[in-house]
Amino acid sequence: MTPLSDPQPLIDYLAGFITPRRLKRMREVLEGRTRYITVVLEDIFQPQNASAVLRSCECFGVQDVHIIENRNAFEVNPEVALGASKWLSLHHYREGGENTQTCLRQLKNKGYRLVATSPHRDDCLLEELPLDQKTALLFGTELQGLSQAALDRADGFVRIPMRGFTESFNISVSVAICLYHLSRRLREDGADWPLPGGEKQALMLEWMKKSVRHSDQLIGRFPGFS
Repeated sequence: MTPLSDPQPLIDYLAGFITPRRLKRMREVLEGRTRYITVVLEDIFQPQNASAVLRSCECFGVQDVHIIENRNAFEVNPEVALGASKWLSLHHYREGGENTQTCLRQLKNKGYRLVATSPHRDDCLLEELPLDQKTALLFGTELQGLSQAALDRADGFVRIPMRGFTESFNISVSVAICLYHLSRRLREDGADWPLPGGEKQALMLEWMKKSVRHSDQLIGRFPGFS
């Protein structure tokens, strides 16, 4: 069995180039990762907000972030993100004019419920949102919100209660609030949120490649690698 079909021998090999303390931390973080909840960002253009969102996703263990770029390019501010994107799986949709449709269709095909974070007559509170299936949270720009295409494809709507005169939170704050509540509920309710074993192996190998200096050269010298 080659390293490509069974990544464990290669993981064990690269582990020799990582300090025990670092390796222990990577394994601990891996156990808390989930794809049961994912975040979709549509046309987020402010680097500070985009970076803060990635940082929240990483901190709350949400592995995948889907980034739709119809009108605006997604840019990250390294000083805000603090390296969060290194540990996340970022999926960009920017090839054509139907990026929103492409992203949401793919998520639906993977079994995700699409939940738009937008005030709506049929919305519910975070505490009321069902977590009986995989959930994709959709966020739009602060000024315009989600596009009509995203709203039309949404399976449900969720809102954060507001008690002041201001109508909405900053998007990075909204993402952090949603992930805090939903990730806590997910772990308390006993949903099947952890990554499967094969996905854990693949992700660990990806992290190791990013953590070990000259990993490509080391992998090239690994016995039997092709």
